[in-house]
Amino acid sequence: MRTLIAGCGYVGCALGERLASEGHTVFGARRNVESLPPAIQPVALDLSSPIAPDKLPPDLDFVFYTASAGGSSEDAYKSAYIEGPRNLLAALETQNARRVLFTSSTGVYGQRDGEWVDEESPTEPESFSGRVLLEGERVFLDGPYPAVVLRLGGIYGPGRTRSIERAIRRADGEEPPLYSNRIHRDDCAGALRHLMLLEEPEQVYLGVDNEPTDRRTVAEWLEDRLPPETTRADGPSGTPRRRTNKRCDNSRLLASGYRFLHPTFREGFVALLREMVR
Repeated sequence: MRTLIAGCGYVGCALGERLASEGHTVFGARRNVESLPPAIQPVALDLSSPIAPDKLPPDLDFVFYTASAGGSSEDAYKSAYIEGPRNLLAALETQNARRVLFTSSTGVYGQRDGEWVDEESPTEPESFSGRVLLEGERVFLDGPYPAVVLRLGGIYGPGRTRSIERAIRRADGEEPPLYSNRIHRDDCAGALRHLMLLEEPEQVYLGVDNEPTDRRTVAEWLEDRLPPETTRADGPSGTPRRRTNKRCDNSRLLASGYRFLHPTFREGFVALLREMVR
């Protein structure tokens, strides 16, 4: 199979290396290609600008769009998640790709009261980022190729310990519980590979592990495993930003046959704890 990973960054590189190890021909598209793993063939592209069709590798079977925004502004999000997808689809117009897959976010949900949400739940985000991601989903789902959207929770994994650091800074007695939804980088790659090979996938899946968890539970689990001076770190000053508060249900992904390498934060955090205490 010939596969293009557009916006080949943290998740895309893990996916590309896995596919290449299985014999796929993998191309990684990004502005700076010097840091791509050797197994991924580089394609230097600026996804935010129009792309000439001959700049893409020919005869692509599958295309992934795993780009991240280059900043936190609305313009940066629109560039990454609306203009980028449009430019890519326009450049693919002469090809016959079997499927395109887009990594979106659970940020498209606006629920705040700890509700359970799934792929059929209302998507009414208050933030511009969620609204832009929804528009990006529609670009692919309404496009010329069969498309699958994977709405990812908070991504953590090798080199990314901020999810642990944030949990350490939780406020004692926080009420009501604030739930978070997460997924290990290797499960991001695994789920994308799984959906690529699935014969008849649904259009939308939630990419989160098996256990949405409130911050206090995570912090208490960490307190038993980190030095006391680490687990009692002070939180940030000021009033915390109001966040969504929801529990994402991954039943559709599980029913499709995917099995997690890191089913909960416990399995996934073990390796990160080793990174932090080395």
